[in-house]
Amino acid sequence: MQEKKEKRYNCHKRIRAKIKGTEDRPRFSVFRSNKHISGQLINDDKRTTLVSISDLELKKGKTPTNKVNLAYKVGQLIAQKALKKKIKKVVFDRGGYRYHGRVKAMAEGAKKEGLEF
Repeated sequence: MQEKKEKRYNCHKRIRAKIKGTEDRPRFSVFRSNKHISGQLINDDKRTTLVSISDLELKKGKTPTNKVNLAYKVGQLIAQKALKKKIKKVVFDRGGYRYHGRVKAMAEGAKKEGLEF
C-alpha cells in the first residue's frame, strides 16, 4: 500500500511542477480518500485557500448515497461558492489521481455550474 501512495505522491509532484494557481486563475485541487472527497481553490502566489468544500459539509438528509454522485454534487457546490467570489476560470489539479470516477465527476459538476478549466 505504501508503494501506491508514493506513486501518487510522485505523480502529484510532476503535476505541481507544471501548474500554478494565481489570483486570476486559482488552482482547483482535489483530494480523494476511500470514504470522502474534498476540493479547494488555491492562490499559490499568496499561499492562501480561497474556497474549500468537503462532502462532510453537505447536509446528511439529502446527500446521494453513491460516492460518484456525491463527488458531482461537491463539484457543483465548490463552483457555486467560487462564482459568488467572482472566480470563473481555474486550473485543475487532479492531485495525482487518474481522471476518471470521482475525480472526473467532481470536475464535471464544477464545469456544469460554470467554472472554466
